[in-house]
Amino acid sequence: MKYILVTGGVISGIGKGIIASSVGTLLKACGISITSIKIDPYLNIDAGTFSPYEHGEVFVLDDGGEVDLDLGNYERFMDITLRRDNNITTGKIYQSVISKERKGDYLGKTVQVVPHVTDAIQEWVERVSKIPVDGNDKEPDVCIIELGGTIGDIEGMPFVEAFRQFQFRVKRQNFLNIHVSLVPQPKATGEQKTKPTQASVRELRGLGLSPDLVVCRSSLPIHDGVREKVSNFCHVAKEQVICVHDCSSIYRVPLLLAEQNILPFFKGRLGLDLPLRPGRPLSKWNELADRYDSNTSVVKVAMVGKYIKLEDAYISINKSLMHAALVCNHRLQVKYINSEELEDTMREKNPVKYHEAWQKLCGSDGVLVPGGFGSRGIEGKIKAAQWARENKKPYLGVCLGLQVAVIDFARNVLDMKKANSGEFAPQDDETVVC
Repeated sequence: MKYILVTGGVISGIGKGIIASSVGTLLKACGISITSIKIDPYLNIDAGTFSPYEHGEVFVLDDGGEVDLDLGNYERFMDITLRRDNNITTGKIYQSVISKERKGDYLGKTVQVVPHVTDAIQEWVERVSKIPVDGNDKEPDVCIIELGGTIGDIEGMPFVEAFRQFQFRVKRQNFLNIHVSLVPQPKATGEQKTKPTQASVRELRGLGLSPDLVVCRSSLPIHDGVREKVSNFCHVAKEQVICVHDCSSIYRVPLLLAEQNILPFFKGRLGLDLPLRPGRPLSKWNELADRYDSNTSVVKVAMVGKYIKLEDAYISINKSLMHAALVCNHRLQVKYINSEELEDTMREKNPVKYHEAWQKLCGSDGVLVPGGFGSRGIEGKIKAAQWARENKKPYLGVCLGLQVAVIDFARNVLDMKKANSGEFAPQDDETVVC
């Protein structure tokens, strides 16, 4: 078993999940069996109780596990089916350790972060990495592990220490660290700055992990001089500095990594039996990326919800719409509309927002109302369903979105003026959804 650890520096949300998914995509295209683990260093047991504004959408796995949305990227990119144990949280680890302590498994010893918590992390990774995830009974060849947060975060320290030990447990030839860091380019100077990356790598090395690859994230392609500077100050060869700038779509990232000869490096460093060139699956990936860039026909879909401040709150629906648009050779344009801004009360409170929201809705080719909870914004969603029905626009109601479509039909077609859902209706209303 080979292990690839993906860590991040400078800021969170830098793209570690996409890098991890892209590495897995490349290896799978070469015939390597892949599995993946996401580590979230928060004390929650899982992501099920999070507000959508905290971490975006809660992704639900086939076994019912409620996990971080990065696991959705892993499944989509690598075509695998993960389980709840593929998401490790600090809460899960501490729950496991405390449960063992209560049962006396530690034989009266003083239970500490080192070695008990760090051992629990390593044992969890080793156990889960051996579980097949691609529909057959074969044990995976490579496990890609993403450590959430940034190096230096106090909550992530037990995990960093666990992997410092883990690299010796599984031997160097079976362990590789990819460190993803930011190379900012301030507008005032226009110069790409490497100091944040230097500091991040220095801190990582101080904690006992030496990156084998430094992935530099930037808004624009990185110059050779900057690459050499990162190489010199981060103690890696120039070919071990991988540059990933903002692309036209995330589907370009695996191709960008392949262009920088990341596969030959994996072959030499981990001893993987890789072909000189990836197989047909990567060619299909190239075709997908080209098709995304070449589509000129635009389809506009209104997304009427309550959590539209953070697009990741609806990431699965966004990806589904994007994939459907690709199949139809269209470029997707999602118009995010706060459902509260479609309500009559908003016209009195803030007429500008009200008219802007309705202008977005009226300029759409179709309407999608996603799920949600509570009564806030419900009347706006009902109005969106009514507008789509009366103007013969395609409408898709997901969960709560279907409920509001039923309520609209009952109120405005069947003349049941008090029609509502039992989920949030007052007792004197006519319940049409139980």
